[in-house]
Amino acid sequence: MRPLATTATNRRISRCVVAANKFLSSFSSSVGHLFNSPPRLNYDPVLLFLLVLLAAVGLISGYSASGGDLVQVKRMAVRVGLAFVVMLAIAQLPARLFFRGAPWLFGFGVLLLVAVWAFGDLGKGAKRWLDLGFIRFQPSEIMKLAVPLIVTWFLANRPLPPSFPDVLVVLFLVGVPAGLIMLQPDLGTSLLVVATGLFVLFFAGLAWRYIIGFCALLAAIAPLLWFYVMEDYQKQRVLMLFDPQSDPLGDGYQIIQSVIAIGSGGLYGKGWMEGTQAHLDFLPEGTTDFVLAVFAEEFGLIGMLFLFLLYLATVLRCLALAAKAESVEGRLFGAAVAMMFLIYVFVNGGMVLGLLPVVGVPLPLMSYGGTALVTLMMALGMLMAIQSQKRFLGHEQ
Repeated sequence: MRPLATTATNRRISRCVVAANKFLSSFSSSVGHLFNSPPRLNYDPVLLFLLVLLAAVGLISGYSASGGDLVQVKRMAVRVGLAFVVMLAIAQLPARLFFRGAPWLFGFGVLLLVAVWAFGDLGKGAKRWLDLGFIRFQPSEIMKLAVPLIVTWFLANRPLPPSFPDVLVVLFLVGVPAGLIMLQPDLGTSLLVVATGLFVLFFAGLAWRYIIGFCALLAAIAPLLWFYVMEDYQKQRVLMLFDPQSDPLGDGYQIIQSVIAIGSGGLYGKGWMEGTQAHLDFLPEGTTDFVLAVFAEEFGLIGMLFLFLLYLATVLRCLALAAKAESVEGRLFGAAVAMMFLIYVFVNGGMVLGLLPVVGVPLPLMSYGGTALVTLMMALGMLMAIQSQKRFLGHEQ
């Protein structure tokens, strides 16, 4: 029996030696990788390049629009830099966290909107801000992320295309925050929130009969919205689209001056820092909502085409990243982020050209601002996380 015992003992020792060698090999490999290779940063280089290029154009245009105010440009640069840091930080997170936390973020956002309605800060006839002493922010911006996330989370756990009961649930999830935002009142943000939620529904394969029915319902309730929901100043903004000359020194002033600035730029523009509408204070909000008019006056039609091509390339890149996602959540939310970016550009460009009402929607990375930019960059960071960390996503199709 002794030889058998010795053989068994030798086998155990051999197994221990092999296991120890594997552990030491793995440990040394890990240590070597830690010291020889920097940690991998998750981001999409193409999308990051396009965003940096847009930010550079925005800072150059912002310097001119502010009349050479270096202090304001530095503030804008700090905000843009902070937004990029937030985007890259979110891109490093496991993508599954976004969808698991969607119900909590949505519920928290709705509670904040109720708080704004109850005791928010009143400014320019609207309650849109919460002042906590150490920070002042717009809770409605949270819903630009929370609504597409909650709709994505809901639909990804159900058969697609969505059934009629599922469509009703989505409309409820979109309508509650949109209604609370309308009470502030904030028509522009409310429409953006509705659009981001409905785009998720559209990309989920919503049947055309539902789309046609929704459009018919919207047309039917439009008179009710006009007479009982919209404020007088909102109605006036809509009416100004048809005849801004009826109030050239009042509600039609911004549209008139914006169109003059764009038209006077011609094909090649007047040159950087050579625009007159902003520098002579004819154009209000030249650094924020109407910065595109300042840019068009100085760089002309050629400059505007270049800028819009940059925006188009950014949207197409976002759609490409969404298409590469390996999960239902990734594709739905990624496509909604791309459409969110497009809506910002479309609405701002439309109101600057006098084709849409002035609703206070900024131009991404061009308009001077903070909260809206950070929210948009957070969404882009989530898209990068989805694309670079596919292995974390669940509910694969």
